[in-house]
Amino acid sequence: MSYFTAGTGNGARETSAWIRLLAAAGVAAVAVSAAACSSSSSGTSAAGGTPSSASGAAGSGAALKSATIGGVSVVTNARGFTLYSFAPDTATASKCTGVCAQIWPPVTGPVTGGQGVTGTLGAITRSDGSKQATYDGHPLYTYTADTALGQAKGNGINVNGGVWHEVTVSGQAASAGNSGGGGYGY
Repeated sequence: MSYFTAGTGNGARETSAWIRLLAAAGVAAVAVSAAACSSSSSGTSAAGGTPSSASGAAGSGAALKSATIGGVSVVTNARGFTLYSFAPDTATASKCTGVCAQIWPPVTGPVTGGQGVTGTLGAITRSDGSKQATYDGHPLYTYTADTALGQAKGNGINVNGGVWHEVTVSGQAASAGNSGGGGYGY
């Protein structure tokens, strides 16, 4: 009897979810390794020095933007990658640390609002002492699996102890089905 069986039962979904989670972790590990190899003592910033596509960091003082992704007006970092909020976070504390923060890099803050960004911008101090940008009281993150502009693969994913949502310009959490993002529920 084979350990993995074909079918659509819960076991197949759980196996598929673990494969997706491990793939995302692998992407994050490659991005972290590449960043470590490409860093230098000249002070290259995360926004300009790493090959990681979304790169988490918008850069201190960088302007956030708005974009329409899957018919939803969302907030993006200065490079145009979708920004996310994490349901367990509070207006004063991020609950995404360690490996979580490698896969969901915090947007460094403070940031400014560009065209179409109408929410209240701020910053919190993370447990490691760094500043993280907030939008309408939600700490902001990018997602390493978003490798091109216009993607929102992290929307609706339930992982790391809570659900991830793309940040809409209105400040409301987008539903998982709005942008064709995650929504896998693992």
